[in-house]
Amino acid sequence: MASPKGSRAVAVVAFDGISPFHLSVPFAVFGEDRSGAGVPRYEVVVCAAQAGPIRTSAGFTIAATRGLAAMRRAGTIIVPSWRDPLESPPAALLGQLRAAHRRGARIVGLCLGSFVLAAAGLLEGRRATTHWLWAAEFARRHPGVDLDPSVLYVDEGDVLTSAGTAAGIDCCLHLLRKDCGAEAASYVARRLVVPPHRQGGQAQYIETPMPAVRAGDRFTQALEWAAGHLDRPHDLDSLASRAAMSRRNFTRRFRRTTGTTPSRWLLGQRLARAQRLLETGARPIERIAEMCGFGSAVSMRQHFARSLGTSPAAYRREFGGG
Repeated sequence: MASPKGSRAVAVVAFDGISPFHLSVPFAVFGEDRSGAGVPRYEVVVCAAQAGPIRTSAGFTIAATRGLAAMRRAGTIIVPSWRDPLESPPAALLGQLRAAHRRGARIVGLCLGSFVLAAAGLLEGRRATTHWLWAAEFARRHPGVDLDPSVLYVDEGDVLTSAGTAAGIDCCLHLLRKDCGAEAASYVARRLVVPPHRQGGQAQYIETPMPAVRAGDRFTQALEWAAGHLDRPHDLDSLASRAAMSRRNFTRRFRRTTGTTPSRWLLGQRLARAQRLLETGARPIERIAEMCGFGSAVSMRQHFARSLGTSPAAYRREFGGG
């Protein structure tokens, strides 16, 4: 059997009592044929511990026509949630997840699915996240996991976890971005009417989308202005001044609104802009670095390596349209 690495086959694990929303998230991102818009096609299947009818938390049933053996040919396996964090997952499921991980498949735990990955031993000694409501229980049950309940998702390369509910969309869009580039992820996000979302590599950081600008709101106007002038230097003082706020009040509102710091938010905006320019044009990398506020190509290469796990030149070769 061929290695699943790089495969566009995705297996989604279903179980009795699953939430229809959680089950639908991977299909919304990967399950539709959007090849006409240039988005590579994925093969997505549902598998369960036992093939047959599955009762959902909404009261209706769905048909899972494939058992866990379907995981064996998937390059990505997604556990979209779990019915009860206090319930141990079936041994057969844990065994299949461990086997898939050993042969190189990418394992994803969305929302409470992180409990399943932890029970399989795939998160030991690694960063992870889960739904904030169950973070304390997760930490108690799995003290060997470096839990970060403040982020929307964590990418450890071969294992990914997301926070609750809608953060699963963010995580799946992030996977699509890694596989197919920012243009493909942005197209799917527009179809789903959600933000294209955060960039990130194996050292995941939060980069929150631009808040909607309200008339007369100097704070959101300042962020919009900064995102439109990334070639200029920005810091906490300059942004607070533009928003007509004190450093302290600006910092508090920034954290409350975006979930991150100004410096990390700016870096995320600069990386996203650089990715788009690398994909859609032939400008020299030095020029792109200047346009995005990195100052030099050397600095941009360093940030690409740390945050995206690649170089600008390699990113252009893989995702450029030229």
